[in-house]
Amino acid sequence: MSLTNSPGAFLDPVPSHANRFQVNVISEGQEISAAVNDDPDPPHYEETSFGDDSQNRLRISFRPGSQGCYDNFLQNGDTAKSDATLHAYDSHTNTYYLQTFGHNTVDAVPKIEYYRNTGSVSGPKANRPSLLDIHEQLAKNVTVAPGSADRVANGDGMPSDEQAEDKEDDKTGVVKFGWVKGVLVRCMLNIWGVMLFIRLSWIVGEAGIGLGVIIICLSVVVTTLTGISMSAICTNGVVRGGGAYYLISRSLGPEFGGSIGLIFAFANAVAVAMYVVGFAETVVDLLKESGSMMVDPTNDIRIIGSITVVILLGISVAGMEWEAKAQVILLVILLIAIANFFIGTVIPSNNEKKSRGFFNYQASIFAENFGPSFTKGEGFFSVFAIFFPAATGILAGANISGDLEDPQDAIPRGTMLAIFITTVAYLAVAICVAACVVRDATGSMNDTIVSGMNCNGSAACGLGYDFSRCQHEPCQYGLMNNFQVMSMVSGFGPLITAGIFSATLSSALASLVSAPKVFQALCKDNIFKGLQFFAKGYGKNNEPLRGYFLTFVIAMAFILIAELNVIAPIISNFFLASYALINFSCFHASYAKSPGWRPAYGIYNMWVSLFGAVLCCAVMFVINWWAAVITYVIELFLYIYVTYKKPDVNWGSSTQALSYVSALDNALELTMVEDHVKNFRPQCIVLTGGPMTRPALLDITHAFTKNSGLCICCEVFVGPRKLCVTEMNSGMVKKQAWLIKNKIKAFYAAVAADCFRDGVRSLLQASGLGRMKPNTLVIGFKKNWRKAPLAEIENYVGIIHDAFDFEIGVVIVRISQGFDISQVLQVQDELEKLEQERLALEATIKDNGGEEESGGLRGLFKKAGKLSITKPSPKKDSSINTIQSMHVGEFNQKLVEASAQFKKKQGKGTIDVWWLFDDGGLTLLIPYILTLRKKWKDCKLRIYVGGKVNRIEEEKIAMASLLSKFRIKFADIHIIGDINIRPNKESWKVFEEMIEPYRLHESCKDLTTAEKLKRETPWKITDAELEAVKEKSYRQVRLNELLQEHSRAANLIVLSLPVARKGSISDLLYMAWLEMLTKNLPPVLLVRGNHKNVLTFYS
Repeated sequence: MSLTNSPGAFLDPVPSHANRFQVNVISEGQEISAAVNDDPDPPHYEETSFGDDSQNRLRISFRPGSQGCYDNFLQNGDTAKSDATLHAYDSHTNTYYLQTFGHNTVDAVPKIEYYRNTGSVSGPKANRPSLLDIHEQLAKNVTVAPGSADRVANGDGMPSDEQAEDKEDDKTGVVKFGWVKGVLVRCMLNIWGVMLFIRLSWIVGEAGIGLGVIIICLSVVVTTLTGISMSAICTNGVVRGGGAYYLISRSLGPEFGGSIGLIFAFANAVAVAMYVVGFAETVVDLLKESGSMMVDPTNDIRIIGSITVVILLGISVAGMEWEAKAQVILLVILLIAIANFFIGTVIPSNNEKKSRGFFNYQASIFAENFGPSFTKGEGFFSVFAIFFPAATGILAGANISGDLEDPQDAIPRGTMLAIFITTVAYLAVAICVAACVVRDATGSMNDTIVSGMNCNGSAACGLGYDFSRCQHEPCQYGLMNNFQVMSMVSGFGPLITAGIFSATLSSALASLVSAPKVFQALCKDNIFKGLQFFAKGYGKNNEPLRGYFLTFVIAMAFILIAELNVIAPIISNFFLASYALINFSCFHASYAKSPGWRPAYGIYNMWVSLFGAVLCCAVMFVINWWAAVITYVIELFLYIYVTYKKPDVNWGSSTQALSYVSALDNALELTMVEDHVKNFRPQCIVLTGGPMTRPALLDITHAFTKNSGLCICCEVFVGPRKLCVTEMNSGMVKKQAWLIKNKIKAFYAAVAADCFRDGVRSLLQASGLGRMKPNTLVIGFKKNWRKAPLAEIENYVGIIHDAFDFEIGVVIVRISQGFDISQVLQVQDELEKLEQERLALEATIKDNGGEEESGGLRGLFKKAGKLSITKPSPKKDSSINTIQSMHVGEFNQKLVEASAQFKKKQGKGTIDVWWLFDDGGLTLLIPYILTLRKKWKDCKLRIYVGGKVNRIEEEKIAMASLLSKFRIKFADIHIIGDINIRPNKESWKVFEEMIEPYRLHESCKDLTTAEKLKRETPWKITDAELEAVKEKSYRQVRLNELLQEHSRAANLIVLSLPVARKGSISDLLYMAWLEMLTKNLPPVLLVRGNHKNVLTFYS
């Protein structure tokens, strides 16, 4: 049935199904009647109410006289049904339609399924009706195949409900974490490291409370800015697995993402070893105290570290759920240890603790410890470098982004809250420990002050202890000397040891999980081809078991070294490089002004993000300058490698957006600059059709436009517009991809037109942008012009006239074999199809090899023999009617070789330039540019110009002077003085025979007959026309003789194109001139500029 806008458009005269669709009609009563009475033809509107108060019913304002139709319609048996019962096709007519707002229409309402990626794990993708589906006339009696209605209801290409349920079943058992367990817990555990318990007291002792707080705050500024930038990126779209790598690669592209992803995964793997060695060192210290050493300190660290990393690997491989439970337990222990410290600060100190410098909260100690007291070799930046790694770990939650229920919400919320909580904890611990413990203490309870002793004015002196000897000899206690201050201050010392164990093991466990997850995401994207082996996942959670074992091997290698003081700064710099790129990603995405940059997290600023990136880079050098240099060298090497390999991915990065903005700005800037002759470059429209069908024409044009000018490969589709547009749109991407694959720096453009000339005219006028507009038309010579329909010849010559009308230069290229290799491409397609069918047949035979008997195999081959292979029907004018050979080279070897002749390096030879007419210099500029190319550099220019026989030497000197001023090198100059003499009889006879079929010969007929013939065949060459331009015809024939004489052995001939004056020279005569001029010669370029200077000798 047809869809119209008439009142009864949606009514079926014979309703055969009571439940086809639902329209809830709400009568507006007198308001509608009044409206109709007041206005005989009121506006027709349709309203839809989505409010809950109307119970999602459809409100329809009726057109005049239509309410009765609707009432009658409802009385015919169509009852109200819920949306879930709507059918996707008309059961009476089997006509496909979708239900939108209660109307039979193909148009669809917005749904999230239309915006998903193919293969999305969050749900199936649906395809909305295309613009053609809703714009073209609806076909009648569309038969719906069984089951197609379900596919329509689900969206084209969308899995059925059963398949969707299977997918859901597959997802059952997958562990997904919320923001607390997945991000907050992990980040807090990673940030609260060993530094909190064994280094923070030393830092505040060196820097004092004031500078210590500044050091903590400066570190937090770096992590907070990074957290804000990360939050903005996370909320700008769905986040998948891969953490920092995913965020950076999707923002800045695979070059940055691939380089930082590899070193970030490696840094996490080595960090496992660092944390495990930290744990092992603490255990070895305990063994020392108890006298229970196994071998020696170094080997004990190796033994304990190896056992620990094996246990951690077991927890990780057991699954994310077990790992998460272990993290929660470790966090509880860590929190108890921190609480134990704060409780210990208010428990009254005994004499032993006082002798070690702990006096509970004292104002005098706070005042004394407020300022810095750097020891020899230490300073603000060195102390900052030691503390900063304690603030890292903010990516622990983001690194398992693939295992989070809602990464967009969890990562910003969990990360920022973790930064806040850990910052408060660091500040509180630093201030509290500095307000309770003095910098130096002897640990001797005998160092008390007795009456009569002089007090040195220190806080300890005021509290009854004399630690003055620590100024002359090393002491073992106090903030500056004892790394176990927190254990001493705490209420129960072993809990601090448990806290150290918890901090090290939790950080090691987080890194052991993060490294394989990031590495797996990197390998899945196949940026580094050799790492594809590690992309495979196992189980419901797609666990990277191979990555786990690789991380285990790396960690074990560094644990066995048992000395990480050299590698530790590099790892910190690796993390900082990731932070810097996250900040830069946020800045870059904002700066690119892409409409796709719409983060839901609005608390960010691109300049603040840039400041964060610069700050991270500065901190890298503050921590360790040589480690920073190594980091940048490694990253630069990986960046260059990925850039060189050019992975086939397109993630819509901000780099692409900025490239567009830069190109747009440059194009606009260029429009404000006036053209200058020194900056002229050929910018060509090349009528190649499909670029792969005339490669030689494209190659010669690309030779003088590559890296210097614009080149647009153009194709005109002639025929019914709908078919042409469909064919044109379907091939756009493929043909541009062909240009890129073949490293041809050109664009592809196509138009659909009623005739070829109209299409070219459109291209000549509309192609280009601003100053980057074509100034030269390049076409191939129409080799078959004598057999072609008259309309084709008119179009061909017409586009030359059009180009001159638009003041565009023209280049006509002729080679002996012609340019069109479309027949070869057809053969290649046929061979590919045959090869695919052969491989499919072999695969079928192989699959059935164990089951089929000999008779079965014979039957299979019989079936194969019946395969229908569709071959393109050959054209009548084609010289190849059947495909006799299975090899393309045997099909037409000469044509194949000719199509590739300009791809080859041209040997030593000449480019002969016949500069007969001054066209502004384009005839000379093109061959000069060719000699600059690698393939043509061995060719020398020989210049041929016309002149007078009695002035040959003078004109040769004048031309040499002009060329030297143009700074164009040449091998020789020839002055041709006999151009205007008549050609020999044989040559002229060939020309006359060529044009004979197209002559009118009106002079041999009576006037009436002649006039009648002129009206019936206006395209024919009249005797009057031939006589009027006889000298020009002589010249073309004579030029061919001279070309045969002088340039027969040239690699290329560049020749001034004769111009046919409109209305004076017929199309066929002009084609005969071009044919005669270029006959039996090497490749020829007929060139005619627009008669504006393209060369200058002024600086």
